[in-house]
Amino acid sequence: MESGSAIDGASEPNSNSTITISVKFSGASIPISISPHSTIKDLKSLLLPATNVLPRGQKHIFKGKVLEDPMTLTASNLSNGSKLMLMASQGLYQGDGPILKKAQVAPKVRKDSNSGSSNDLKKIPVKNRLDRWKATGVIALSECNLEAIPDEVWVCGSSARLLDCNNNSVKNVPAEIAHLTGLEKLFINANDILDKSISWEEVTTLKHLTVLSLNQNHITTLPPTLGSLNSLRELHISNNKLSGLPDEIGHLTQLQVLKANNNRMSKITEFIGNCHSLVEVDFSSNLLSELPETFFNFSYLKVLHLSSNGMKSLPSKLFKTCLQLSTLDLHNTEITIDILRQYEGWSNFDERRRSKHQKQLDFRVGVSRDFDEGADKN
Repeated sequence: MESGSAIDGASEPNSNSTITISVKFSGASIPISISPHSTIKDLKSLLLPATNVLPRGQKHIFKGKVLEDPMTLTASNLSNGSKLMLMASQGLYQGDGPILKKAQVAPKVRKDSNSGSSNDLKKIPVKNRLDRWKATGVIALSECNLEAIPDEVWVCGSSARLLDCNNNSVKNVPAEIAHLTGLEKLFINANDILDKSISWEEVTTLKHLTVLSLNQNHITTLPPTLGSLNSLRELHISNNKLSGLPDEIGHLTQLQVLKANNNRMSKITEFIGNCHSLVEVDFSSNLLSELPETFFNFSYLKVLHLSSNGMKSLPSKLFKTCLQLSTLDLHNTEITIDILRQYEGWSNFDERRRSKHQKQLDFRVGVSRDFDEGADKN
């Protein structure tokens, strides 16, 4: 068996209570410590964070035999050092796979002298470029192969309304960001931003900021100071490595759009219930099994994406109090139609979503009768 530590959530091997087995998947060998009295279904749940394959999409094969969920490891003849193979069903992955940044390719310059080019901005003298930025309030620097935000940006001061540095290789957001006191929208998607490379203390001085977009970086945590952005209407933090959201997100009472899909969140803070202005929430492709009961506070909520999670239940008052909810994406979760019918207010929600989408519910064929609203994504 290949060397390596057990995956998160599993205890260290103990001769009396655990065994260590090796699961081969996608060319790698995953060591996992688990009680021999655990079931194959328990094993599948433990493998979710390490493989991104939903439990119902996992098929385990040991010595040519498919292992059944109710069986214990002992009954399946698995012992310390056993090796088995994991096969994943297509379409049942927890996430959308690794997010790979596209290669930064400089745009081709057309020979036609009468035609413009997106690269022309680089040829403009700094002074003229500054004049344009100050006049329009828009600092457009996307796809410029930047490794740092140019110093002349900070000269724009209060005249800057929008800063777009998408699709570069920017490694930090420096303290000078505080010079842009009138900034309303900040886009730094698809760069190389780390947790400590953002000067959050200065970012949170931008009291006019309504949109903050940091998708597709390397961020694992958001600081408590995030709650100081009282004017924030949209927060986009998808395709990072977030394990959760800070309690202080509850201070963002003006927040309307929260997109945090494709992260590693296993729990959502109950203080999110204070964000009572939320209209659209996207938590798809995370590691969630439930949401806090405080979700019932969202009287304006219209769209909720929870696909590709380990969801087994919903907040008990979701359908009863979220009376504008009409789009619910539960694609690739473990929630069944039988579970949904038990929630108070389900019938009214069902009527709303049918009216909006003009189509019948899509039921997954199979014994489990899984509820599947993947078509509601758009």
